[in-house]
Amino acid sequence: MPLFWLRVAVGFYGLGLIYALLLLSRRRELLARIALPAVGVGMVFHFVSLAEAAVINHQLTLTSVHNSESLLAFVIMVFFMIVLARYRTSTPGLFVFPLVFLLSLAAALGQEKNLFATPVVRGGWIFAHIALIFIGYAALLLSFGASLLYLIQEHSLKSKRAGSILGKLPALETIDQMGYRSLLLGFPFMTLGLIAGSVVAQSEFGPIYFRDPKVLLSLLMWAVYVLMLYTRWTSGWRGRRAAYLATFAFLAAVVAWAANYFSTVHRFVSP
Repeated sequence: MPLFWLRVAVGFYGLGLIYALLLLSRRRELLARIALPAVGVGMVFHFVSLAEAAVINHQLTLTSVHNSESLLAFVIMVFFMIVLARYRTSTPGLFVFPLVFLLSLAAALGQEKNLFATPVVRGGWIFAHIALIFIGYAALLLSFGASLLYLIQEHSLKSKRAGSILGKLPALETIDQMGYRSLLLGFPFMTLGLIAGSVVAQSEFGPIYFRDPKVLLSLLMWAVYVLMLYTRWTSGWRGRRAAYLATFAFLAAVVAWAANYFSTVHRFVSP
């Protein structure tokens, strides 16, 4: 049944994908009346899928890459809804909806294909570590999306096309604050997640843990995260420079996730 509910959620997320593809078209307002409630319903079914899976397994555990993808997609949607409620704009859905749809679809079609190789990672306690990290990932995604929106809107204004379809994007100040506050919200979770994982893994693996490529890339991602906040606070970096840095941080997060496939600490393998 968890897989069934997830597939139902994917169907509703598909409407969000259509909305994202046509977000800047003239039919945007009509689509919003259908797609936004649909993805909200999809989130309900998605939550039911995650909760039922936890009940069946008798613990909050993520034993496969597909379960992780499902949880990450749900966390991203929660973050998107927070942004939607705060800024009353659905434009981040241009990047969020396609990613959430693909993550959920991959989880729905490939259940239990790849497992975490390391036994300690399959423990129920690790759920907290993964959930915290995923919230940090979601924050980076929203910040990255806001950065792209900022660059698009800035180019639109400079080319004097603000009255076109691109003119429907929020003001530059709004987009900038959206990205910055996403980082502020996600940073504590990312930090706590890395600390939790490091403390336990150090006791299980010893010094070799800190030479693992996954760990090194995650620390690099966190360092860029800190650099973004530091430059905001001390140097007043905003706009284009902040957008480029957020893009680099997001790419570092993608590479860190991909490192799971060759990491010795939490590597994905086929059973």
